[in-house]
Amino acid sequence: MTTIRQDDLIQSIADALQYISYYHPEDYISNLAAAYEREESPAARDAIAQILINSRMCAEGHRPICQDTGIVTVFLKVGMAVRWDATLSLDDMVNEGVRRAYNHPDNKLRASVLADPAGKRSNTKDNTPAVINVSLVPGNTVDVTVAAKGGGSEAKSKFAMLNPSDSIVDWVLKTVPTMGAGWCPPGMLGIGIGGTAEKAMLLAKESLMEPIDIQDLKARGPANRAEELRLELYDKVNALGIGAQGLGGLTTVLDIKVKDYPTHAANLPVAIIPNCAATRHAHFVLDGSGPVMLEPPSLDAWPRLTYDTSKGRRVNLDTVTREDVASFQPGEVILLSGKLLTGRDAAHKRMIDMLNRDEPLPVDFNGRFIYYVGPVDPVRDEVVGPAGPTTATRMDKFTRTLLEKTGLLGMVGKAERGPAAIAAIAEFGAVYLMAVGGAAYLVSKAIKGARVVAFEDLGMEAIYEFDVRDMPVTVAVDSRGMSVHETGPKLWQARIGKIPVVVA
Repeated sequence: MTTIRQDDLIQSIADALQYISYYHPEDYISNLAAAYEREESPAARDAIAQILINSRMCAEGHRPICQDTGIVTVFLKVGMAVRWDATLSLDDMVNEGVRRAYNHPDNKLRASVLADPAGKRSNTKDNTPAVINVSLVPGNTVDVTVAAKGGGSEAKSKFAMLNPSDSIVDWVLKTVPTMGAGWCPPGMLGIGIGGTAEKAMLLAKESLMEPIDIQDLKARGPANRAEELRLELYDKVNALGIGAQGLGGLTTVLDIKVKDYPTHAANLPVAIIPNCAATRHAHFVLDGSGPVMLEPPSLDAWPRLTYDTSKGRRVNLDTVTREDVASFQPGEVILLSGKLLTGRDAAHKRMIDMLNRDEPLPVDFNGRFIYYVGPVDPVRDEVVGPAGPTTATRMDKFTRTLLEKTGLLGMVGKAERGPAAIAAIAEFGAVYLMAVGGAAYLVSKAIKGARVVAFEDLGMEAIYEFDVRDMPVTVAVDSRGMSVHETGPKLWQARIGKIPVVVA
């Protein structure tokens, strides 16, 4: 009988969460580097380069790959011959590990978990509780898989109860375009088939913990229907032309995972859960010998790329005019310098409530740009921690009011904008710029100063004023309402030419 000590589990989970905050899995890096080499879309190639550069910087600097350091999911397979030397429950041990990881003084991670989700939505301050899945299995070890899942990709999860005669492939190809780019492709799609509704979702999430091996599968050929589906969907999803960050290109997914389970004769439950460009998961086994320290990957796994800031148009945010913005072209690379305001969901909601009550806002947005971001707290000599963009579509319902009542000129976020936001951007001659999701540490290096200017009580959702220098962004919606997230995928789907245009 193996004895597992309480602190061995706690410390192993804490160390693993720190590890995955700054180390991509090597299989992801090698497959992303291969995608970079074969990518033909300039915009997508630039986005992939930023992700790869950011990843190497994080591996070297031990800082988070993405500002959204995720909600923690843990899968535990506990051997039935294990004895515990512990006073805490299994859940409490896991959550203590999460607490230690997210409050680590040398690499503090962003606390994103809110209690009372349908009410006050109060931040728990330490990213607990984790989502914990436990199974009892034969043996005398504890098998642990930890993951940190970002909210942007989790928000794009989909489920359907299909009829038994329906085509899973058709449903996936219809559904993926509706997910937009907020899940930060290129990444992985986990697909769960069968069981019941909750089992299909769990299968999809579990599948994302597996290594990227689609190229090996293509080489050896499928051995069952699930592997046949993986190959068919890998080719057809990439043929949609969505591409990196939704800009259009050859690679939307690096792998498709499929797990299935027997189901009722009347049902065909199917779930999709995407994993973003900040793919974060690790596996270890406790055998009673002490806590597990994961082996750091070799930096030789990363390609040596540098970001060329000479290729973008430099824009001074302190002097930019509406006439200047009118000259921005869709897909153009812009390098922002000057004072940049920030604000995301909670700040937008509070500002709209104030405007509806005819109250003055604490910040003048006239002629200014706002960045949708909730940064990681700084450590050591940083002015701000990793500060990548959050999904812009969540701000769509606030956009018209802010443009109309404040004179806001530009917005910076990730992924596409919806029809109502695009119409408002065109009507008011504003612009929407896209920063690369999954390049948070790289972006933070362009931020030379940061101070809270309003709503300090909102924590990471407060309004900051950043002083930025050559922050790279792409014109995603120009002042006439042209969106690269609409034109790019259509262009590349036609160029790839493997499947007809799919109508959602």
